[in-house]
Amino acid sequence: MVTIKDIREARRTLEKVIRKTDLIEATGFSPECDVYIKAENLQRTGSFKIRGAFNKISKLSPEEKARGVVACSAGNHAQGVALGASENGIRSVICLPDGAPISKIEATKHYGAQVELVSGVYDDAYSRALELKEEKGYVFIHPFDDPLVIAGQGTIGLEILEQLPETDAVIVPVGGGGLISGIAVAIKSIRPQCKIYGVQAAGAPGMAEALKNNSLAALPAVATIADGIAVKLPGKLTFGLCQKYVDRIVTVTDDQISAATLTLLERQKVVAEGAGAAAAAAVLYGGLPLAGKKVVCVVSGGNIDVTILSRVISRGLSTMGRSSEITVELDDRPGQLEGVAKIVAEEGANVVSVYHDRTDPETRLNAVYLRLVLETRDAEHRIRIEEALMRAGFKLHGRRNCTIMKKA
Repeated sequence: MVTIKDIREARRTLEKVIRKTDLIEATGFSPECDVYIKAENLQRTGSFKIRGAFNKISKLSPEEKARGVVACSAGNHAQGVALGASENGIRSVICLPDGAPISKIEATKHYGAQVELVSGVYDDAYSRALELKEEKGYVFIHPFDDPLVIAGQGTIGLEILEQLPETDAVIVPVGGGGLISGIAVAIKSIRPQCKIYGVQAAGAPGMAEALKNNSLAALPAVATIADGIAVKLPGKLTFGLCQKYVDRIVTVTDDQISAATLTLLERQKVVAEGAGAAAAAAVLYGGLPLAGKKVVCVVSGGNIDVTILSRVISRGLSTMGRSSEITVELDDRPGQLEGVAKIVAEEGANVVSVYHDRTDPETRLNAVYLRLVLETRDAEHRIRIEEALMRAGFKLHGRRNCTIMKKA
C-alpha cells in the first residue's frame, strides 16, 4: 500500500522537475459552493502524469535504466514517461491506442519516445506493451497500478492542502484510479474530514462498478470523449485504496462533460480535455452534497486536440441549450417565414442559419420544412420560443422532449 511517507518522498524527488500548479478560485462557477481549480492542465506535458511517471523512472536501478522502458497510455501518461525517460537518458517505447488524439501522439514523439499505435482502446495498448516487455526486456511503467506512480500523483494532495488548508472536498477524475488513490492517501492522512469524490464518464464506469459490486471486473467496452479515463479495468492496488479512502464515485455523461469544458473555457479561461473537465462536470451535474463547502476540482489535463475541442464546444452549446435547432412545418405561401422570424426576434434569439426543405418525403405537397439554428440563452429560452410559435399556429416538426439541465 502507499503511505503519506511515500508521497512526501516523491515530492522531494519531483521538487525540481514539476510545477506546483496554481489553485484558482473559480468565482461564480457554482451558486451552491466555493469552487477552486487545481490546474494540472498547466503542468509540464499538459497533465498530472509527469508526477507519477518521473517518480517511478527516477527509482529504477542502473541495470533497469539500461534496458529501457515501455508504457501504454491514452496519451498523457505517454508524454510523462517520454519526458521522464529522456531527462534520465533512457530509451522509451510507448504503445498508444490508434484512436488517441493526434496532438497527444505527436507530443509523445516530441518528448523523445518511439510510438507504436495499437488498434483498439487503452486496454489493447496495455496488452501490447506487456508483449514488448517480454520480447525486448523493457521495464514496464504502469500508468496507474504502481506504488511509485501513485505516490507521485499523491503530491497533488499535499499541494492542495498547503494552498487551501480548509478544503472540505476534492473531486478527482477516475480512470484506472492512480490519481484519486494518491490524492486520497495524502489528504485523508492529513485532513481525514475532507471528502474525496471520484468522477467517471458514464461510458467508462469501471471503478464505480467495482466499488458497487465489491469486486474487479473488466467492462466489455468503453465509449467516451474523455479518452484519458476510458479504462475497461481499474488496478488491483488502486481498487483497494479507493475502497479504503474514497467517499463516493459518481458518473457524468459526455454531454455534461462537454458543457463543463465549455464553462471552464468561458468563465475561467481554462482549457481542459474531457477527463480534465470531468471534475467540473461533477460539480455542475453530479448531485454531490457540496452546498456551503470549499471544493477543489482537479483539472487533470489540458491536452485536447483542437479539432475535438471545436466539436466539444458545439456539443456543450447544444447541451446547455445555447444552440437550438427548431424545425417548423409551414404552408408554402408568402409571409410564413416573416411570421416565424418575427416571433424569434421578439423572444430575443439570434438566427444562425435558415434552411428551406421542399423535398422531404414526410412533408405535405403544399408545405415546406423551415429548419432554424438559433443562438439561445438556455433550454428554457428555447422552450419559450417553441411555445410562442405553437401559440401562433405554427406546427413544429420532431419537437424533442427537453430535459432542462441544471444551470452552470
